[in-house]
Amino acid sequence: MMYSRIIGTGSYLPEKILTNHDLERMVDTSDEWIRSRTGITQRHIAAKGQVASDLALNASLMAMDAANVAAKDIDLIIVATTTPDMVFPSTACILQDKLGIEDCPAFDVQAVCSGFVYALATADMFIRAGQCRNALVVGSEIYSNIVDWNDRSTCVLFGDGAGAVVLTGGDQPGILSNHLHASGRYSKVLSVPGNICGGGLQGNPYIRMDGNAVFKFAVKVLEEVVHEAVAANNLKISDIDWLIPHQANIRIIRSTAKKLGIPMEKVVATVHEHGNTSAASIPLALDVAVRDGRIHSDQYVLLEGVGGGFTWGAVLLRW
Repeated sequence: MMYSRIIGTGSYLPEKILTNHDLERMVDTSDEWIRSRTGITQRHIAAKGQVASDLALNASLMAMDAANVAAKDIDLIIVATTTPDMVFPSTACILQDKLGIEDCPAFDVQAVCSGFVYALATADMFIRAGQCRNALVVGSEIYSNIVDWNDRSTCVLFGDGAGAVVLTGGDQPGILSNHLHASGRYSKVLSVPGNICGGGLQGNPYIRMDGNAVFKFAVKVLEEVVHEAVAANNLKISDIDWLIPHQANIRIIRSTAKKLGIPMEKVVATVHEHGNTSAASIPLALDVAVRDGRIHSDQYVLLEGVGGGFTWGAVLLRW
């Protein structure tokens, strides 16, 4: 049987840092208010002219170097993004060209903050089916483009960044199972309701969110999907060595961990450093924990995310 395994991770955060104190001079908020409610102290902002594929390129090269894989060895590219370079072609195709890869399947996945989990599950199924050998999976976002910087309820939450992994096929289990869900009846709770029509903008081009509804739903489904993943693999919650949730808000992360009975010492949390980077947040946190040595061989690692749609899901790995 063919399995897929992560053999390299990478990440990239733009140079510009916007701190909570910077935001105090922009909107009616405070560092204390932001930190106490979200855990965020700063976020990174893409430079003028930087696009999602630029961030993805930096993270991808880092992951490929860690995996000791050359561009010619990549035979599948999936980019999870809500903020693509353009309507089309896909950011994955643009990234493919920037990497100098002549020909391989390349496409985007749009599942908002669950995007990386969806993309990783998709790549895993490609490898298991024998359709590719080495897959590059990236989450890349420039949320500063869709944030209303006059809306203090949302502008404090989001940032820009990218994270990437290289998956390869083999006979040793790596990804054990994928668990994906969606419920479109919650589509208005968290959305960017604008669209392009006839060369002009229709509707609101900025993030709109019912924060309380998002919080309640996120904690509920993030707990449920962890139970689903461990049950599918005949494990217990206590068997999980590392939980890497979507980095949206430290209160959501802590509440989920508490409901699951997982101590925060076993949860990777990086939201304070970069805010909510949507599809990029899980691979960003994963890369940090791999590089600082927390994650090592023979550990169970559970990735989980929830995002607008609503979409949610989890991937369970044996590292």
